[in-house]
Amino acid sequence: MNRSSNSDGAGQPMRLCPAERPVTEDDAFIAAALEHASIPTLMMSMIHISGDAALLDGDIRPHTAVLGEIQGYLDEAQKAKVRRQALQVIKQYRDRGCTLPQLPPPEVIHRMMRFMVGQEVPQEYVAMMLEEMNLAGRDSRAAHWPGEVAKARRERFRVAVIGAGLGGLLAGIRLGEAGLPYVIYEKNAAVGGTWLENTYPGARVDTPNHFYCYSFAPNHDWPHYYSTQPELQAYCRRCADEYGVSANIRLNTTTTDIAYDPAAKLWRLRLRHADGTRKMATAHAVISAVGQLNNPKIPDFPGRRRFQGPQFHSAAYEHEHDLRGKRVAVVGTGASAFQLVPALVDRVGEMTVFQRSPHWMFPNPDYHAEVPGAVKWLLKHLPYYGRWYRFLLFWPGSDGLLPSLVKDPDWPHPERAVCAVNDQARITMTEWIDSQVNGNPELREKVVPKYPPFVKRMLQDNGSWLRALQRENAALVTDPITEIDQQGIRCGDRHYAVDAVIYATGFHNHKWLHPMNVRGRSGRLLAEAWGDEPQANLGITVPDYPNFFCIYGPATNLAHAGSLVFNSECQVRYIMQCIGALLERGCQTIECKVEAAQDYNQRLQEWVRQLVWSHDGTHNWYKNSQGKVTANMPWRLVDYWRWTKEPNLQEYHLA
Repeated sequence: MNRSSNSDGAGQPMRLCPAERPVTEDDAFIAAALEHASIPTLMMSMIHISGDAALLDGDIRPHTAVLGEIQGYLDEAQKAKVRRQALQVIKQYRDRGCTLPQLPPPEVIHRMMRFMVGQEVPQEYVAMMLEEMNLAGRDSRAAHWPGEVAKARRERFRVAVIGAGLGGLLAGIRLGEAGLPYVIYEKNAAVGGTWLENTYPGARVDTPNHFYCYSFAPNHDWPHYYSTQPELQAYCRRCADEYGVSANIRLNTTTTDIAYDPAAKLWRLRLRHADGTRKMATAHAVISAVGQLNNPKIPDFPGRRRFQGPQFHSAAYEHEHDLRGKRVAVVGTGASAFQLVPALVDRVGEMTVFQRSPHWMFPNPDYHAEVPGAVKWLLKHLPYYGRWYRFLLFWPGSDGLLPSLVKDPDWPHPERAVCAVNDQARITMTEWIDSQVNGNPELREKVVPKYPPFVKRMLQDNGSWLRALQRENAALVTDPITEIDQQGIRCGDRHYAVDAVIYATGFHNHKWLHPMNVRGRSGRLLAEAWGDEPQANLGITVPDYPNFFCIYGPATNLAHAGSLVFNSECQVRYIMQCIGALLERGCQTIECKVEAAQDYNQRLQEWVRQLVWSHDGTHNWYKNSQGKVTANMPWRLVDYWRWTKEPNLQEYHLA
């Protein structure tokens, strides 16, 4: 397929990464700001500013990067020397009017990557990382439409997008760039998806924010390194406005049914507005961006409906209740509870946390840290600093963790780890937990997992979780809940009187697209076809459902690397390429072949069975009712990125 750029075909011009602002501050200000710099990132910026790559051959070299480490394990004398050199380079840049030499050639950029992270960056990753960094200032993931696709044909091809979270907004941005008419139907009163709905105290992202944002729309003003829910929802609103998507969003509009009309070659959508009125709409293609973790699940404990106090799920937090001085129960110790409990424990009278099983936690001192003003200045003013900072955060969290997830059939202790690397992670994280339990053997027994690391979602920890559990007004209960009555929760013979219950018990993550009913070409409901074992080619397209695409579809949850924003950018580019192929050939439908989807999912299951997520005897939300992992993407990021750059049209029927 020819995907050359078409300047007059797009509805909007391709957007470039925002340029760094000129440096006008005095020497003292710059020197003070450099005290907060990531030294490896600063060294990359110095090369761009000066055009001199001699730093790559110097005696100061960052060591192997790990997730969360941005200083390269350099000693203080080395960091001070780099700062002094950087001050001189930046002063010269400022005094010459902030002009820059040309970008270094590709071979030097590759050397810079290897130097920065202190390890080999294989050639196959270079193009992916250059895309992610946007060094050339060109959004190469934008929709590049071939000149043969007439403007009139594009304008007749209507697309419906379901959901206005990060994935749905991204789809809107790309559809607008391609000049395709589209409407985004959003059930809520505002955009943001999960970052609108999850408002519980402490809600925040657990991926570094400086790459948990669109590659073409970096935010240098994040207030926190791991930002809170209001900050993330504000980013969604800003992108919707700045990229012209807001005008195409229909808020308070729930899509209840989608059915394909083979005769008309259209999708027919049934919509329900917040006031109860209903409406029909049609589209030539549908993009589902409804997310995967948005249907809260509350276990049906005996007697739960008899409880007389407020009870609600963390994802539907009821802020109207005054919990000050109250006895509060939190059921669950997963990702949401991990954030909620430390944020709430000081507000309540008593907090009792009910745990089914503990979680492994990854030490991260910056998890709640604010971004200093000096760091924001560096990101905004030093050429290419922000883009290399994104690389430094992204690379250690790329595919480097995957070997620790792969089962070694000869490993002698499969009950505690699946391979030597996995066992080392267990030792490191156990030591982290031991450093916080203050020699309390009873607590240690409760909070150190008995299963291998990465079986369940890994949690970021700055010490706040175990500090909260050791507060005088807090208690951790590990006995199973047997009943809930009017006044509290019973675990066997022990009764815990509480005034309110908060369920941090996860989601119906295997009820895909629920409660939306999707009927394909044959009239079959997709929910029935999938059951709790959903399958899609690359997690995006499904046989019998022409012109229907999923963002964050089956087996695309990331549990070892990257971010869902990265995955969404891969998926949306693939979707746009599918639509482009359809239009370029003058066709009306594109539909995945059965054998293509079966082959992909067979390979996926063969590989996922070799990973720690499928560990026997341990429950996680990645598995369906038969114990088969259907949620997670097991592939390397670089493989998925390569497969989604352009569809293999041999896998599709075009008609």
